[in-house]
Amino acid sequence: MEEYKAQYKKTYYEDEASLRTLAKKRLEILEKFNRPKKTSLLEIGSAAGFFLDEAQKIGYKTKGIEISESEVNYSRDKLGLDAESISFLDFKSDTKYDCIAAFFVLEHFSDQEKVLSKIFSLLNEGGFVFLALPSLYGPTFSTNPEEWFKTHPEDHFADYSPLSLKKVFQYFEAKVLYCEPMSFHVSRDRGIRGMFPFKIFYNSLAKLTSYGDTIQILAKRR
Repeated sequence: MEEYKAQYKKTYYEDEASLRTLAKKRLEILEKFNRPKKTSLLEIGSAAGFFLDEAQKIGYKTKGIEISESEVNYSRDKLGLDAESISFLDFKSDTKYDCIAAFFVLEHFSDQEKVLSKIFSLLNEGGFVFLALPSLYGPTFSTNPEEWFKTHPEDHFADYSPLSLKKVFQYFEAKVLYCEPMSFHVSRDRGIRGMFPFKIFYNSLAKLTSYGDTIQILAKRR
């Protein structure tokens, strides 16, 4: 919570409106490829449940997993959500899901093969995996690696690029449907892209090539 406030200048709960807006945008992306009615959705790292709450409003059958007991209590007591306080690797379920979402969660697992295998073992055929995570293919790592290494969080155990994620999804027989940066930072770019005279050109190129320090990626299992 302290780290969140330091970065965004407000507490997690004070930022609820922005988090719900982001949740709605993510659901709009998902809706381009999937109809939410009666679709089961599991979120790994569901926090206080704002994404799940917005998903439930438009027809998803939701389940949340969150390591923080206080956040799970909030999502249960305040929002009436089905959430469980447990690590994903300890989570057991006979249910398979139509969509599994994990936003800035995957990089916190030291055993990537184990967590990815478990995600796909819980996914129905034709189901979706929706991730948000840091990216190596962005202005900081690409043009200022010294700064990237200096600021790299100690609890991030894996780093991906859009290309490496595509290969991971191919291994699990899933096809990438969508991949774009979550934000655009021309000021961080020390390369040729950072020399663009207008931000709109930089942003358009970055969006086209999935060039960003953080990305969102959606894949569908065959």
